[in-house]
Amino acid sequence: MKKDFGDNISNTVYEHRVLARMSQQELADKVGVSKQTIFVMEKGNYVPTLLLAFRISDFFKVPLTEIFQYEEGKNNDQ
Repeated sequence: MKKDFGDNISNTVYEHRVLARMSQQELADKVGVSKQTIFVMEKGNYVPTLLLAFRISDFFKVPLTEIFQYEEGKNNDQ
């Protein structure tokens, strides 16, 4: 059974996209995913692959950690 550590990846994709005056579809086209993927990622309901995260940060020309933030959860064994 897969253990849930409660970790999370938050992001500021929405903020970067709005500042760039782009639609979700435009960003999706630039990074090679569907509009739905951008939508659920912005809502925090989807953690992108590392490859997609790098594509997004490269597109906006900012460090990966400026867009995606790792939030460590607590291990239930501790």
